[in-house]
Amino acid sequence: MSIYKKIAIGLISVFIVGILLNIGLNYWIKKQLPIIIHEKNKTPYNINYEKIEVSLWSRNIYASTLLVNPKNEPKDSKNGLFSKIESITIKHFNIWDLAFNDIIQAESIIINKPRVILYKKGEKLINDRKNINKQIIDPFRKIISVSNIYLNDGTVDVVSLNNNIPILSIKKILLKLEGILITDATLKEKIPVQYKTYALVIDSLFYRPSAFYHINIGKISTEKNFLKINNFSYIPQFSRKEFVKYLDKEKDINTLKFDSAQVAKMNWGFKNDLFFFKANSVVINHFDANIYRGKMPKDDLSKKYLYNHLLRNIKFPLQIDTLQVLKSKLVYEEEIDFSKGAGILNFDKFNLQATNLRSGFGLKKANDVKIKVNCIFMKTSPLNVDWSFNVLDKQDGFHIQGVISNFDVRAMGRFSKPYMNASFTGVFNKYRFNFYGNDDTAKGNASLDYDDLKVKLYKKKNPEKVAKLKSAIVNLVVKNDSKDKARTAEVELDRIQEKSFYNFLWRSIAESLKKILI
Repeated sequence: MSIYKKIAIGLISVFIVGILLNIGLNYWIKKQLPIIIHEKNKTPYNINYEKIEVSLWSRNIYASTLLVNPKNEPKDSKNGLFSKIESITIKHFNIWDLAFNDIIQAESIIINKPRVILYKKGEKLINDRKNINKQIIDPFRKIISVSNIYLNDGTVDVVSLNNNIPILSIKKILLKLEGILITDATLKEKIPVQYKTYALVIDSLFYRPSAFYHINIGKISTEKNFLKINNFSYIPQFSRKEFVKYLDKEKDINTLKFDSAQVAKMNWGFKNDLFFFKANSVVINHFDANIYRGKMPKDDLSKKYLYNHLLRNIKFPLQIDTLQVLKSKLVYEEEIDFSKGAGILNFDKFNLQATNLRSGFGLKKANDVKIKVNCIFMKTSPLNVDWSFNVLDKQDGFHIQGVISNFDVRAMGRFSKPYMNASFTGVFNKYRFNFYGNDDTAKGNASLDYDDLKVKLYKKKNPEKVAKLKSAIVNLVVKNDSKDKARTAEVELDRIQEKSFYNFLWRSIAESLKKILI
């Protein structure tokens, strides 16, 4: 027999043996997989599938129509995690581990159209992070371990069993998670999974952080050092009248929206079990903020800390080099009761830039936080403000100065008439203020150039009618013209500890105006 025939016979024999081995291993693995998934499944969940295919040549496993449900599911109600997955492809699995170690060790898993719903007690999204690691991540890693996860078109819903109300709903999730490592050590950390890179896109998100508010987001896209959020809204669950009824003490009701926010050169995570967040810049576009304060509940007499203190006492490293709020709007409303309507302050075309935003955590030295604001006040007048403070200053010192130009004081009627029972006419050609303060006192000066100031007071019992006598007396006292020369005043006053920084600023401005005008 020639050498060529021997080689041919040998190759054919190897090929036949390979085919028989492939058929045999395929058959054996197909028998072994159900045992791993069902009999040796130590998770709290049943896993079922419609069809499964195994290819030893490509070392791929394909399964379709997978169903996951709790093993101890109550007969009369749902409780726990339920999922339906259109298909899963496991790529480049390790034959040896599957055959002899009862684990699917693979390079990647591709999950298509998973629909996940979690029914849970209480109204918190996460009651116990350690329980999630114990009940879900740790058991599943003993069935399958992969280096990369690719998830396409997923949805997640979390529903409270207390009231059958959604807590969280996420639609059209695309996830890429590469370089995954899960060990006994990582499971003890805040983030139980280590990874090299990630990318996440979410088409829409609904989240109810409390019984009083819900959050909607149109789209989220993020990679390791970048985050973009579109069409964000933070909305009260109730009307103002209903909301106020739930309040034991005065509290702001916030309605917040923005078109987009971008975080660049972001770095976040946990170091030594401590969360940290750093970013080169945060830019928020078309931020629309409405802050409403109803004065009907009793006063909240707790101490209100200044921003130095609030940043200094954040319990983790926070660093944002530049924060910008662009082309935005801020409205503040305050109401004594619902009969008169709210006093309103408008800040349109609002632009803010803040630099050196830091928490005080772990810092021995810090540059001043510097904030610049320019906007249109009460829809008529340019307002520019410069504000600075240092987070490490335990006296909570600050410096704030600003200027408002060409202010027609009739615009204050939207605030002063319902809130102060007064209206004004005249023009503030230019008002400047320059105040230094801390947690105890404020000092500074202000100047005002104004023309033709007149005051109208209204009757308390009939606020639509002018109190003519009182108005006449007040106008006799008020200096109605600065006579082409700015009038100045020195200001010094103590801070009311249970009031906010903005109350402190407003009182300083009001004190200066009182000294100038009377």
